Amino acid sequence: MTDARPILFFDSGVGGLSVLGPTRALLPRAPFVYVADSAGFPYGTKSEAEIAARMPALLGRLAERYRPRLIVIACNTASTIALAAVRSALDLPIVGTVPAIKPAAAISVTRAIGVLGTDATVRQPYVDDLTARFAGDCLVLRHGSAELVELAEAKLRGEATDPARYAAALRGLLDQPGGERIDTVVLACTHFPLVETELAAAAQNLGARAIRFVDGSAGIARRIAALTQGQEWPDDPGAGRVVFTRAGADASTLMPALAAYGLSRPEPF
Repeated sequence: MTDARPILFFDSGVGGLSVLGPTRALLPRAPFVYVADSAGFPYGTKSEAEIAARMPALLGRLAERYRPRLIVIACNTASTIALAAVRSALDLPIVGTVPAIKPAAAISVTRAIGVLGTDATVRQPYVDDLTARFAGDCLVLRHGSAELVELAEAKLRGEATDPARYAAALRGLLDQPGGERIDTVVLACTHFPLVETELAAAAQNLGARAIRFVDGSAGIARRIAALTQGQEWPDDPGAGRVVFTRAGADASTLMPALAAYGLSRPEPF
């Protein structure tokens, strides 16, 4: 027998595709449902109270509809604010996405790390805790950029983006006291790995020292694989399903990008 229950990925937009990609590579027979909360987008400029109130109820509805075997909150902002509340509310495995400060500290030579995320993520006590536990001997500088989220969404729609906007986001880190020492930048928003190439080019154009960009997507994929080890999968899972939570959301320009990640045309919520 096979088990057709999907893995459900959840994000405010298309950022979670950066986590879906490596997970599909590890679990090619797994069925997926990808949910973009277009009705709540963007999360990074919302208050903690708004996100904490929204997440458990919305994911509860999605769990009832799609009966997933596991839910991945493929959003740093949502995870750092509401992961514990969602786990308390739902009786199934929940995998969160948190800033990759531990692996960044492990590879930084200069002991100076940048954390580039949304405004909501970089101010969270969760980030303070990760820094204290894993990067206590490092200078850790943070910068919040809502613009990078918009740039990642635009890139996946096939739109041209201005290199100066990526440079401005990086300067938010590098222009802080001690920022010239940064050799490792944590991409603490799942949207940001989608524009890593553009960020790397911007760093080079700014004349910064060689910078390594780190995100947690590979580790999250391994965690999902471990939690589902030994489970049955369909012989042919077919294309992954896509859901946008805002009625009438125009996803037509995203279709080529969604298809590249093995996803079908979006369906109504």
